[in-house]
Amino acid sequence: MFRSARYINEKTPWQKLTPGAEIYEPSTSRFVKTGEWRTMTPVFDPDKCKQCMLCVPYCPDASIPVIQGRRQETDLDHCKGCGICAKVCPFKAITMETEVE
Repeated sequence: MFRSARYINEKTPWQKLTPGAEIYEPSTSRFVKTGEWRTMTPVFDPDKCKQCMLCVPYCPDASIPVIQGRRQETDLDHCKGCGICAKVCPFKAITMETEVE
């Protein structure tokens, strides 16, 4: 097994290592752009949207901003492309398309 020379002489006991995958402060999700993980992109058609806001609470990433009571374009920096918004939209104002780089 390959080991980096940097770690060969490491003497820190496992009890003193910092645990991984733990969040130490609230509201850190805005600092991490998770949209890069997406394979499908929601495409919003404002002409079809009736502003029912049904998509907003269903979005698990809180990626659908609402300003002055109106739904805005999807925040693609944080949207992971799950497609729930498109599934719940009764007016077909959101469609999912393959992500293009």
